[in-house]
Amino acid sequence: MKFVVSSTDLLRKLQSISKVVNPKNTLPILDNFLFELQEDKLIITASDLETTLVTSLELDNVDGGGKFALEAKRLIDILKEFSDQPLSIDVNEETMDVDILSQNGKFSVVAIEGEDFPEPAEIEEENSTAFKISGKTLHRGIIKTIFATADDELRPVMNGIFMELKEDSLTFVSSDSHKLVRYRREDVKPGKEASFILPKKPAEILKSTLVKDDEDVTIEFDDKNAIFEFANFKIVCRLIDGEYPNYSSVIPINNENKMVVDRVEFFNTIKRVAIFANEASRLIKFKITPSQVTVSAQDIDFSISAYERITCQYEGDEMTIGFKASFFQDVLNNISAPDIVVEMSDPSKATLVLPIEKESEYEDELMLIMPMMLDSE
Repeated sequence: MKFVVSSTDLLRKLQSISKVVNPKNTLPILDNFLFELQEDKLIITASDLETTLVTSLELDNVDGGGKFALEAKRLIDILKEFSDQPLSIDVNEETMDVDILSQNGKFSVVAIEGEDFPEPAEIEEENSTAFKISGKTLHRGIIKTIFATADDELRPVMNGIFMELKEDSLTFVSSDSHKLVRYRREDVKPGKEASFILPKKPAEILKSTLVKDDEDVTIEFDDKNAIFEFANFKIVCRLIDGEYPNYSSVIPINNENKMVVDRVEFFNTIKRVAIFANEASRLIKFKITPSQVTVSAQDIDFSISAYERITCQYEGDEMTIGFKASFFQDVLNNISAPDIVVEMSDPSKATLVLPIEKESEYEDELMLIMPMMLDSE
């Protein structure tokens, strides 16, 4: 079989799916890309058994058809060194020798039988759920929640994004037990109730691969696997098995103490003061009064401390509350609104951080942080 392809187009496609390939694989063939030539289309697949990413290219000059696999790293390394030019790829189906012919030379490699490449998982139609969502909305839901996922070997259900479907909404949830994010979209209408837990790796791949526009993504899933199809990509991934905790039960409802503050100024203040926090605890304190919040930190071991005041609007009892600096920075860094409201009940209970302004009228964004216990003064 033989075909001609643009070096730049091929490299772009291979780089987009190479994120699936692990540095060390249990099956040697997973170190390769699978190429399948079907009429005037080249279908390329990468897999680590848990996640499979498929993309395709339209070709003008094709002779024959079939499957073969080529070493992923070597092929990408070769293509990086070419200027944009047509490449002729000639595969001897008997010997599996592959010649890559450029304008000025020939590069020879050996392929592996494509039939040995593992097939992607299939969805059980009778137990499946399918719906559509715009690429922009799915991308936003992932970037809003993926930072709060856990790396917990004992509770693997916390290591992904929980996607909860209602008839007239879709909710993205993630939590590492110290912080929780709930991002709801009311412009997605799945039409039924269902849920699944998307692992972090395919979520990261979707985050970097999705077209950030209104082109639809079709999502289909059953109890074990999910398929995401959009543009010229298809992602098949194994879902995390288990029941996600009842996240709603940890979100406090009645928070009488509310502080409105400039998000960027608050973020920068915390960042500066946190340099003086104890290396082990990373504790920072907020002393909140009606017109200002004082952010402070100290490390007694090194006799260093810092505090900085910024203005705020506050309704409630004066309060001193402590947090791990990096957790609060993560939350503020993942809110885009210029101003936020911080809702608290008391220094020992969960604190909510909410944007004042929504980027879309259809979104509902909530972030929760657990405070750190303070030594009684």
